[in-house]
Amino acid sequence: MTARRCLAAWAAAVTLGLPWVAPAAMPVEFIDASKPTRCAEEDNIYVKVEAAGVRSFTLSAEHPPYISAVVTDSTAPDFTHCDMSGDPKHSFTPRELTLYEDASIRLVGHTFFNFWRPDVVEVRVGERVERGLHLLQLLRRGPVRDIEILVVYPADGYWRAKPLPPSQLPDSAYGSSFLFGPIEEDGRPLVAIRSLTFDPARLRFTLSFARGGTGWLEVSEASPQRTRVTMTMSEPSRAGSPFAALRSMLVTVDNADASVASWRDASGARSGPIIGFGRVKAEAARFGRDLPSRHNLSAPDHRFADFTSTPAVR
Repeated sequence: MTARRCLAAWAAAVTLGLPWVAPAAMPVEFIDASKPTRCAEEDNIYVKVEAAGVRSFTLSAEHPPYISAVVTDSTAPDFTHCDMSGDPKHSFTPRELTLYEDASIRLVGHTFFNFWRPDVVEVRVGERVERGLHLLQLLRRGPVRDIEILVVYPADGYWRAKPLPPSQLPDSAYGSSFLFGPIEEDGRPLVAIRSLTFDPARLRFTLSFARGGTGWLEVSEASPQRTRVTMTMSEPSRAGSPFAALRSMLVTVDNADASVASWRDASGARSGPIIGFGRVKAEAARFGRDLPSRHNLSAPDHRFADFTSTPAVR
């Protein structure tokens, strides 16, 4: 059902005095493509999301279940057992700039000294156009400090989201990343983006994918409970091609950004280690931690849900 037909159906239901029924959620396949690692700075967790005909879905970044007990955090990098010498590096001129700010939000852009992809992406906010930014930070303005709720790396299509911190912490950590759009692999999974436009009024990013099509990511909630984003694609997903993915890290259960997968299928609620759960079909799934980790202790869990063939109204 297209957005226009969806609106027409809603209008008809209202006119006739009938209840409006939202489109039913679709089951998708969550596929474990992870591998073991000893390096806590390597994204060895790779969960692919596949199905035919999906146009829209949501992702919620939510605090782990033990967050109320966290009073101090550990976010320092740990390069023990890591060898990054073979990673590709492309040089750039570093810079930092504020692309937009008002009483509620700030959008800050960064170009790094080097980055693993050579791609130069056009970023537009209103009439302002910048090229070659490697990181965009969306921050919620606060009375004491501004808090990041979402970041995107335009040159490889990686996103990170986190809720506002609990009352006992000044901030919380990022952990896992997610991808959406036409996923390809070049040394690691990525989504190639040609251009990105940010609409501050709707907290919405419009993406032009290098492989064709358009995507929209809109922040629908940013609270101390969760940050939720709605993602929509102009083209329906195809069977056998991942349109979304989780990327994370697990060395051991107590040294991980995500260690548990949980979902509900025809047999009921299920869960298991994030490495080795195989291939499951479900309408929603959560990837996170049930036990504290010494790495990014406050980093959020991620819940994929609300998969439909009806695009969100743009």
